[in-house]
Amino acid sequence: MSKEEVTKRRLGKTAQARRLRRSETEEEFRLWSELRNRHLNGYKFARQVPLGPYIVDFLCREERLIVEIDGFHHAEGCTDIPRTQWLNRNGYAVLRFWNHEITRERRAVLNTILAALSGRLSQRCDATRFHPSLITEMESTGE
Repeated sequence: MSKEEVTKRRLGKTAQARRLRRSETEEEFRLWSELRNRHLNGYKFARQVPLGPYIVDFLCREERLIVEIDGFHHAEGCTDIPRTQWLNRNGYAVLRFWNHEITRERRAVLNTILAALSGRLSQRCDATRFHPSLITEMESTGE
């Protein structure tokens, strides 16, 4: 899939993203206050961004890093797996956090995001729930 196809506007997605911005969760509000206006070491983030058929919680376009906040409805993960795979195949790394991590361990969350942004976190890791871009992985292994 071309970059244009990934970022091309899908009917209704922009309006849906605007609704999500207006009805953000407490955890989204808390994390956004740390990411907005380049507060996190100068990295620029956007929130509720349409990408292909999905809307991602937070996106650093420059580093192609997506940060997702998961509530209890994500515990099964059935819909998250194909979503994450699609995003990875299209060149995006995905880092997921549970709601309670944002509330109770925000400094650790921010440090993990910085590790991913700076390349210190580059391999898939179930403990940190980091899923690297498959394009980046293929380039580093020479495939």
